[in-house]
Amino acid sequence: MKTLSYTEENYLKALYHLSSQGKKVSTNALADNMNTTPASVNDMLKRLSQKNLITHIKYKGATISSSGKKAALKVIRKHRLWEVFLVETLGFKWDEVHEIAEQLEHIKSPLLVERLDEFLGHPIMDPHGDPIPDENGDFSVGPSHPLSELKVGEKGVVISVGNDDPKLLQYLDKINIHLGSKMMVKDIVEFDNSFEVETDDSKNLFLSNQIANLLLISKTQN
Repeated sequence: MKTLSYTEENYLKALYHLSSQGKKVSTNALADNMNTTPASVNDMLKRLSQKNLITHIKYKGATISSSGKKAALKVIRKHRLWEVFLVETLGFKWDEVHEIAEQLEHIKSPLLVERLDEFLGHPIMDPHGDPIPDENGDFSVGPSHPLSELKVGEKGVVISVGNDDPKLLQYLDKINIHLGSKMMVKDIVEFDNSFEVETDDSKNLFLSNQIANLLLISKTQN
């Protein structure tokens, strides 16, 4: 495969995420995601289609191909490895690394990525709990549920955050919620579906339904 431009890689990554449920991605959805115009999206989709990285039917949306998915996962792998490096080695906070990793993910050297993976000890999760694909694009994800799906009395451990918006991550830091935090649902407020939870440091917190949707939990019995 010929070397892809930064923009082509960004489009493939967006298509991979938007089509993760196997659905076709509309031009408008992609334009919103990429913060650009539908006309610009159509031009790029033609380019990617000519390279057999996607299948695009006008007015019916685009589907990423197996080769396109492979290319996207390479970019995602680099992004998440760099996030681990920035947090664990350079001391960045988890809310500071996304934009920097967006730049570093386009480095082309496979040897550098291999050495980075070795240096970090072959991590399988990034600082936000997202899985890191291996060199073949494979990764495993254990069972998880949004906190919003738990019932009163159910317990779990935070294993991922479904959004890397710095404002969200800063707020979670402020209320001392991080990966590995244990919590039990004490009450669900009927009026707005907000959640009262007890954390592992015996504090009671009230979380909006929006935040409860973004905290991915691995259920526990104890």
